[in-house]
Order: sequence, then C-alpha cells, then structure tokens
Amino acid sequence: MGCVSDKRWESFPDMFSAGLSLKETQDEEKEAKFNAKFPFEKVFPVYAMSLSKPDTDSILNSGRDPIWEAVREEAKLEAEKEPILSSFLYASILAHDCLEQALAFVLANRLQNPTLLATQLMDIFSNVMMHDRDIQRSIRLDVQAFIDRDPACLSYSSALLYLKGYHSLQSYRVAHALWKQGRNVLALALQSRISEFSLCEDNKGLLMTQFNAAAKIGDGILLDHGTGVVIGETAVVGNRVSLMHGVTLGGTGKETGDRHPKVGDLALLGACVTVLGNIKIGEGAMIAAGSLVLKHVPPHSMVAGTPAQVIGSIDEQDPSLTMNHDATKEFFKHVAVSFRDGRSK
Repeated sequence: MGCVSDKRWESFPDMFSAGLSLKETQDEEKEAKFNAKFPFEKVFPVYAMSLSKPDTDSILNSGRDPIWEAVREEAKLEAEKEPILSSFLYASILAHDCLEQALAFVLANRLQNPTLLATQLMDIFSNVMMHDRDIQRSIRLDVQAFIDRDPACLSYSSALLYLKGYHSLQSYRVAHALWKQGRNVLALALQSRISEFSLCEDNKGLLMTQFNAAAKIGDGILLDHGTGVVIGETAVVGNRVSLMHGVTLGGTGKETGDRHPKVGDLALLGACVTVLGNIKIGEGAMIAAGSLVLKHVPPHSMVAGTPAQVIGSIDEQDPSLTMNHDATKEFFKHVAVSFRDGRSK
C-alpha cells in the first residue's frame, strides 16, 4: 500500500493563522481574510517539513487506506479539543498525504541530532518506506497490534505520534531495509540513534532498546514500552509476537554465525525475559516474566523460572493476542508438585 489519494485539509493553516477554530466557515467574506499561509518553518523550526510531493508512481495504490483515514480524523478531532496542539498535529499528520510520509516526518524529528538533521532523516525514511511494500504492510499491521493489545494505546494517531515502542520498531524496519541494500554504515548509524532515542533511566541505571539492523522481525509486533529490549544480529522474531519491556534475545559468548534465538509466531515474552543462544521458542508459547530461557521451548507451552522450565500448556491458541501472561498459579503448582515428588523419593 502506498499513499492514498486524500483531500488535504487545506483550510487549516489559513484558519489557524487567524486564531480560528477548525470548524469550516461558510462565510466567504471571512474566508477571504485568511488566505495567508501560516509560517510553520519559522515558528516551529524543529520540525522538518516535507519539501516535495511523494512519489506515488513507484508504489502500489490499492484504494482506501482505513488506518490513514482514521489517523487523520483523530488528528482533526484532537486539534479541535486541544487547540494548543493544532500546529503540532498539522505538521505531523495533516500536512501529509499518506501514512508513510507522516511516519517519516515523526521518526525524523524523533531521531534527529545536531549532526544528523531531521531533513536528512526525513529523506532517508521517506525514500525507503515509499518504495518498500513489505514495510508499508508492516507499519499498518504493527499499529493495529498496538491498538488491539495495548490498553494504554488510545488511538491510531497516539501510536503514530507518541509510542516509543512503535517508533523504535519502525525505525528498525528502515535500518533493516538499508542493511539488506548493503548500506550497512547508514543502517548502523540509525541503529545507534534508535538506541539513544529509547534511552531512559530508572533506579537500576540506564535502559535502552537495541535492535541489530540485521535481525529479522515479522509483522504485527507489539513492543510494549520499547525500553530495555535487546535483539541480536541473527535473531528471528515471527509474526504477531508480543514483547514486553526488558526482553533480551542474546547470544551466549563470543561465537560467530547463527547464535541468537528464533521466536515463533504468536509467542508472548513477558517483562524482563532473557533468551540466550540459538534456541527455538515454539509457536504460541508463553514465557513468564523474569524467566531465563536456555533451551528450546515447545509450541503452545508455558515456561517460567530461572532457568525456565515447562510448567503447563496454553489453553488459548494465541497468547500474544490475549496478552494473558500471568503464570503465578501454574508456577506455584509446578513448584508444589516438584517439592512433593522430591520428598517422596
């Protein structure tokens, strides 16, 4: 999917410059007063405004784009409710023709620094996303995953504008595309900026999200919070997987080659799960929070502990979609049974 033809909200900058509300006016005399364009570039220099129309000839136009339409409608409503955000919402969403352009703008302004300018990043993100059908599909499936599985995600537009997990994931997708093109240095530069952008501090120190640009991550991913997640170079994450904060998919030493975990479709990895080595997490498996996984996990099983052990099976088919990762009852039942069996020997 590419840019979907959509009537742009052309009257907004005119009305905003005169301090009007977003309601359409029928009065031609009043409308004539507001022909001057609002100088966004001067008043809000931090934003990298798109200087050219997107190249829609090189991408697939497939009719309506319901997610983009929802994003625009939400932005209009939010601008009416919070006029102080009107310029921000216009620059980030309403000034653009499609989801790809808006996302490129948001990511560019998130990841910019004094030597890697927002305008440069905007060109990079736009060029990749506007010509990569896989990414066009992934950014929509990912935002739908946030809507469906994260109760804190209030709307499509809030995911696009504010959720660090979504931003980190889409920035990785661009870096991965560049890596596949052989532009490894640029991919690593973006990878570094993603890590810095996701950096936060708690009482245990600094936490960051680190995606190796060479890792392979599927569609429909929920990256909750987007903090403290580490995904190694040869790791593979399947489709519709949910990853909580603090998840590590790492290696076990200095070995080279294929050395990182492979996570099957529909798996759910709880907060602060660590999976080490070239091992497989089966399809539909659930890893309880705080577990250390050192061996293969069977499909549709529940594991917990340090080191992790199988403590039960998954009743529902898709734990990553239900987001039910409370293994307390099963874990203590497993501990009680193990203790009883140990005493009977």
